[in-house]
Amino acid sequence: MRPHTVLASLDPAARDGFALLSAPALPREARQALGRELRDRVPREALAAWTPANRRIGAVESVRLTNAGRVERLIPVRIGRMSASPFAFLRGAAHLHAADFATLPATGVQPVICGDAHLGNFGFYASPERDLVFDLNDFDEAHPGAWEWDLRRLATSIHVAGRQCGATEEQCGEAVARCVDAYRRHLARLASQPLLTRSYERIEADDLEERADRKGSRKAVADAARKARRRTSDRALPRFTDGDSRRIVADPPLITRPDPEQYDRLVLALDDYLTTLPPHWARVVGGYRVVDVAHKVVGVGSVGLRAYLALCEGSGPDDVLFLQLKQARRSVIAPFVHGDTALHDHQGQRVVEYQQALQTVSDPLLGWTTAGNRQYYVRQFRDMKGSFDLDHMEPAGLVDYAAVCGLLLAKGHARTSGASMIAAYLGGGGRVRTAIRRFARAYADQTERDHADLTAAVRAGVFPCEPGV
Repeated sequence: MRPHTVLASLDPAARDGFALLSAPALPREARQALGRELRDRVPREALAAWTPANRRIGAVESVRLTNAGRVERLIPVRIGRMSASPFAFLRGAAHLHAADFATLPATGVQPVICGDAHLGNFGFYASPERDLVFDLNDFDEAHPGAWEWDLRRLATSIHVAGRQCGATEEQCGEAVARCVDAYRRHLARLASQPLLTRSYERIEADDLEERADRKGSRKAVADAARKARRRTSDRALPRFTDGDSRRIVADPPLITRPDPEQYDRLVLALDDYLTTLPPHWARVVGGYRVVDVAHKVVGVGSVGLRAYLALCEGSGPDDVLFLQLKQARRSVIAPFVHGDTALHDHQGQRVVEYQQALQTVSDPLLGWTTAGNRQYYVRQFRDMKGSFDLDHMEPAGLVDYAAVCGLLLAKGHARTSGASMIAAYLGGGGRVRTAIRRFARAYADQTERDHADLTAAVRAGVFPCEPGV
C-alpha cells in the first residue's frame, strides 16, 4: 500500500518539509496524540511484515532498469561490484528496496529521509570549523518519504553485514535491536526539544570514541578518525597526478579523460556552480582556477553515473582543491511518493538541500550545476572523509556501531518534520524493536536470495561483469 501523507493532511501550509510562518502550528501534545492514534491504523507488530509476494519487481529486473542511462562501458564494473557479496548487492539495491518497502505498512509520516540509509553511508568529514564530525554522508536518494523505509534499510544492512563479518544470528539481532533502541530513544529526546535545539546537535570524533562501550571499538574509532584526518586535497595530489604537469593520471576504466568538448562544458559548469554557493565561499572558490578534469568511478550504486574530479589551483602550487561533480538523477524514492510528478527542477539542488537538512553541519562548498543536459551536485572530493572497515568489524563492534547509526538516523529525521508523531507511535519501543528485528532477518534472507539471482544472471550471460575492479 502507498503511505498516506499524514503531515500534508494536517497542515495545508506544509510543503516538502517547509511551512509558512503565518500558519498556525499544531501543538506538540496534539502531534503526540496523532502518533499514538496511528498505532490503530498501522499496528507496530506490522513493521515485521515481509513476504516475497509483496514484490513488484525482481532483483535482476531492478538492476537492468537502473543500468539505463549509465555509461555503457562501466556497467560491467557496476555488476562486478554488486556481485561481490550480499552486502555489496545491498549497497547498489536502493531502487529495489524502495519498490519493496512501498508495498509495506507505513504510518504516512514523511520527514526528509536519506533514501539509502545503510551502514556504509555513515562516515567522518570535516565541518566548516575543521572539526571532524560523524554523520550520514550519502544523499543521492534523499527525498521526503516514509521514515520506516530508512529504518528498514539500515536494520537490514546491519544483519547482512553482521553475517558477512561472521556474527551469529543472535549477535546480528542484538545489533539491530541496539540500532532501533538508539533511534527510538534519541528521537523521543529530540522531539521534546525546541526545533532550533534539534538543529544544533552533532557528534564529533571524540564524542564517538567516548560512546564506544568496548576497548576494541574505541580503538577502531581512533584508527578511522586518524585516517580521515589525513584525507585532504593536498595529500591526494601525489596519488592522482603525475607531479609537475598537474594532470590527473588516467587509470582505465576507473579514471579516464573526458573528450575536449565535455572538458570545456565541465569547466563552464563549475563557473555556474559558484553562483549556488554562499557569497563568502563563492569568493574563496573563485580564487582557484581549474587545472585538470577527469572522470572517476565511485561507490557501488553510483558506478556508471557521471562523476568527475576537478583539480584546482589557488595562490600557488601547494594551494590545491579537488572538487567532485557527481551526476544527480531523480531519487529512487520519488516515484513511490509523487508518482510521475517531478517535485524538483534540479536534482543536484535536491541533493544539496536535503543533505543540509539531514546533516547538522555540511561541506561549505556544496553546490550544484548543469553540464550539457545532465545535472550535477558539487562538493569537496577529499575533506577529511573516512569510514569504518565493515568487512573486518568484530561482532561486538558492530553492536556499538549500529547504535550510533540509529542515533544519527533519528537526528536526521528529527531535523525535518514529524518527530513528535514518530516518537509517540514508537512508544516504549519493545514492540517495534521485536518487529524490526524480525523484519531485518527476513529481508537479509531476501537480500541473499537477490544476490544469488544476480550472480546466476551473470553466469547465464545476462549481464557483463568485471569482478574486482
